[in-house]
Amino acid sequence: MLIVGLGNPGSTYQNNRHNIGFMVIDELIRRNSSQKLSSNASFKGELFKFSQNFLLKPQTYMNLSGESIVAVKNFYKIEKVIVIHDDLDLPFGTLRFKYGGGHGGHNGLKSTDEKISKEYIRVRLGIGKPQHKGEVASYVLSDFRPEEMKHIKILISHTCEAVEYLQDNTLEDVSSRFTIKNFPLK
Repeated sequence: MLIVGLGNPGSTYQNNRHNIGFMVIDELIRRNSSQKLSSNASFKGELFKFSQNFLLKPQTYMNLSGESIVAVKNFYKIEKVIVIHDDLDLPFGTLRFKYGGGHGGHNGLKSTDEKISKEYIRVRLGIGKPQHKGEVASYVLSDFRPEEMKHIKILISHTCEAVEYLQDNTLEDVSSRFTIKNFPLK
């Protein structure tokens, strides 16, 4: 199984809303004592392994994520792909799961769809929306607010449990057990 977190490389983007996929991968690496694989420049990403699973953080920047994903998928002949990403259409803290679907304007998903098709599992983490549509780019590239950061660790941990559960269970089982519809901010 290839588990991909979408985000942008570099410390400038580290706590951005758009990087929540990277945050989940970092926690999965830590929790599973994953080993970094030797660098392969053609992968264009940071690749780790635990058990029979690969963890990938594309280093291509969001808009070209599919290039890294397809390189790893094809090299290791991986069938099952999970992509963890931010979702503007879901309120902050929402966690949803689905197989396939559209990209909804998310450039990381658009790139992934173009390179490997739409046939993969999506782990959708709600980041909320800006007040005005013209603010989308600056919003996704902004850091989480302090009141949101207090809850990020809980959300990321819950998402990791869901992804780990997905290794041996169906998407339907994971969805019914781990979906979060309303994440209370207090």
